[in-house]
Amino acid sequence: MGDLARPGAGRGVAMKKWGFIAMHAAVAATFIFLLQRFVMNASLESSLLWALTFAVCAAGLAYKQANR
Repeated sequence: MGDLARPGAGRGVAMKKWGFIAMHAAVAATFIFLLQRFVMNASLESSLLWALTFAVCAAGLAYKQANR
């Protein structure tokens, strides 16, 4: 309990949470970009748009999961 009373004691946990969210978004964006671009032969613009959409959705889901 003494660790919680120190200022800045929760920084490590917060950094892990945001790192988890960023990693989740990056992996989802990379996966959908590669799938769209090379498997489905979509245009670059379409692939990037879908990658951005999936990254935002994955980040939102990871944020909700991290705050449970």
